Formats: sequence, C-alpha cells, structure tokens
Amino acid sequence: MRITGGSLRSRPLRAPKGDRTRPTSDRVREALFSILVARIGRTDDGELPFSGDRVLDLYAGTGSLGLEALSRGAAHATFVEEGRDALVALRGNIVELGVAKTTTVLAMSVERATRTRTLGRISKEEQLTLVFADPPYKLVKGGELARALGPIVESDALAPDATVVIEHASGDAAPDVSGLSLEESRRYGDTTVSLYLYRSRNRHVVSP
Repeated sequence: MRITGGSLRSRPLRAPKGDRTRPTSDRVREALFSILVARIGRTDDGELPFSGDRVLDLYAGTGSLGLEALSRGAAHATFVEEGRDALVALRGNIVELGVAKTTTVLAMSVERATRTRTLGRISKEEQLTLVFADPPYKLVKGGELARALGPIVESDALAPDATVVIEHASGDAAPDVSGLSLEESRRYGDTTVSLYLYRSRNRHVVSP
C-alpha cells in the first residue's frame, strides 16, 4: 500500500496485522482523488490540488485517505481511530512520512469524538473542507454512521460547501445523512464511494 499522488507519491504505508482493518485500496484511493480534483476544478499541473484544505479522516485505520490529502497539499488532517493495532500503524505512517506537524490523532471512537463535541470546538479558520468516512460497512447499513455524522453536520465544524466522502458496500444504498446532499456514487467492485456536499445552515439559496 502506497501514497498514489502528490509530494509523497509512492511512499509506502504501514498496515496493521490481521483483518480487523480494511484499508482503502490504492486503486480506489487514486480514483477517488481524481474525482475530487475534477470536482473542485483544479489540476495536478503546478499547485498541489488540495492546497490549504483541512481534512477529517473518520475510522481512519492506517490513515491512508487523510495522508493522501496531505501529500496533495492539504494544510492539516485530523484522524479519528480507536483500534490499538490501527493506531500503531497510523502513528507510524505519520512519523515515517514526516507529517506530524500537520496532523492530529484522536484515539477514540468516532461516536465519542462527535458526541462529546471534540470535533465541534473548531474555529471558523479551522473549519473542515474535506471529510472521509470509511467505517465497517455494517455501520453504514445499520444507520450508526449517519447518526455519528449528525453532530458534525449540526455544529460549525464544516466549512460551506465541504465535501464528505463515505465508503460503503456496493450492495448497500448510499446512506441518507441529514444536512448533506448526495452528489454522486462510484462503484469499484465490492466497494462504492459516495460523495456528499454540505450546505451551510446560514447560507441563503437564491432561486434562479
């Protein structure tokens, strides 16, 4: 498993032993970031495409999604992970890639991070522009993921027009998350990636 683009391209990533963690494959990650680059209207020639973005990687595992964003120019990434082996791999990847100064690791469950407002105490200057959620697929189907995302969406943690990416089983429908608008889904074998857009609660939409 490696970083697929940006300043850290081809750098290897650690993965924890066993099958409790299911890292996003290099192929899916590369395809996802190509979609994101196209959506935000930037290209890979010249300036790094995610320059200045602040990223949240939920159910982070190895941290591959957040680390990929940092490689491509993101300013900061926050990782939420509670698994002991996954945390060892995640922290090892952060050190080996030399990005410790632009990362925060929350060693706790996503539910705790959101319900205790750990992620809600974010200033306007630190609002999140890109969120990744790659949970165990059963949490998507059972609705736990949508409930966990609720406090983030309801707080001021997300910047206007922030993008939220949810990975889920191809056999399951994209989850309905209050406050987020499903923009598109892309299938890659057994994995589907669904992209959502957040509209600020304070934003006034003017009909054409």
